[in-house]
Amino acid sequence: MSISNNADLVAAINQIMPFGKYSGRKLLQLPEPYLVWFHSKGFPDGKLGQQLALIYEVKLNGLEDMLRPLLRG
Repeated sequence: MSISNNADLVAAINQIMPFGKYSGRKLLQLPEPYLVWFHSKGFPDGKLGQQLALIYEVKLNGLEDMLRPLLRG
């Protein structure tokens, strides 16, 4: 996923996980092992998969704490 602007990053951070064990959590709040599992199995198709891949990279690079202030609500 290429980030065309800050709004894309903020949207990914605040996207709600729509299914699975962590349904209802914002993507930035997903545990890193869950994202690593997705990375190994393959992210879903479409926008959600792109956002999950982005959040995986955020966590992999240790940027989660810096972005946490962008969480809404």
